[in-house]
Amino acid sequence: MSIDPKKLPSGAGDVAADYPQVWDAYAALGKATSEAGPIDGRTARLVKLALAIGALSEGAVHSHTRRALEEGIEPTALKQVALMAIPTMGFPQGVRALTWIEDITDPD
Repeated sequence: MSIDPKKLPSGAGDVAADYPQVWDAYAALGKATSEAGPIDGRTARLVKLALAIGALSEGAVHSHTRRALEEGIEPTALKQVALMAIPTMGFPQGVRALTWIEDITDPD
């Protein structure tokens, strides 16, 4: 297994530890889809964040925000993705996504 399960959020870490073949297949699928076209890594991370926002997944928004910061993507770009959700998803969902991002970028 390429990722240490202890470095993953609890649910994902449990699956990775208990079912390493499932986790490895899942990780391989993610890698294959990211490499299936011409989208660069930065853009792919922002798209994944947007998809997490659209799926209303707080955990995925947190995860993609953490990973984006580790990859050097500036917090303002991440917050812009949340703001861009407002016209499509509505003001409440865009603000909710912004707060999820700020949970990671601006912890108290």
